Amino acid sequence: MKLNQLSDQVKAFYSDGFKIGMEVVENGVSTESINLSTHKIYQNIDSLIEAVLKLAKNEDAKVYCRKGCVWCCYQPIYSLTHEIVFLKEFIRDNFTELETQKIYDSAREKEQKIGKLKNDDLLNSKFPCPLLKDGSCIAYKARPMACRIYLSLNINSCESFYNQPENKSNFPQIMHFPLQAGRMMNEGFKAALKQASWKSQEFRIEEGLLKQIII
Repeated sequence: MKLNQLSDQVKAFYSDGFKIGMEVVENGVSTESINLSTHKIYQNIDSLIEAVLKLAKNEDAKVYCRKGCVWCCYQPIYSLTHEIVFLKEFIRDNFTELETQKIYDSAREKEQKIGKLKNDDLLNSKFPCPLLKDGSCIAYKARPMACRIYLSLNINSCESFYNQPENKSNFPQIMHFPLQAGRMMNEGFKAALKQASWKSQEFRIEEGLLKQIII
């Protein structure tokens, strides 16, 4: 979808992401500046999600996402370069050497299983995220945008998509506004970084963790 096709409300999130990205450009692109700005983006979108959840509760609209619900954690999860940089630093700072090795071993195992899949075979694949352990995300504070904005309105649709992903009628029923807002914030941030010739790419989480990213 093109920017001029979006509502003014959603465009505002693109603008917010762009402004945060320009702060990086003006101060110099570095691991530290990327991570500080990524944290700021996540804070902004988390505030939006909190407001959306409050509104949903007031209007008796059920949002089913909660700890222990992991249907979406088995599908391919995409993230941008700056998110992978942020995630890698979080892992480095919060896990022991042995725990970190297990995370990367899990990432390598998943990549070996789905790395060569294409199109529907990839989108419909169901393997656990390398950050999933005992029914929860072990790097929840550093989870990518895609995980933050994925809010389900129907738990049965998520379960059906897990069990029968090839059935197009089983696609999860997701809140569209947070999904668009988060994506546009990331797009704005990415567009700003291009001003400094820093290109952000899209990776699956396991793929990104195994990449050597140079700032």
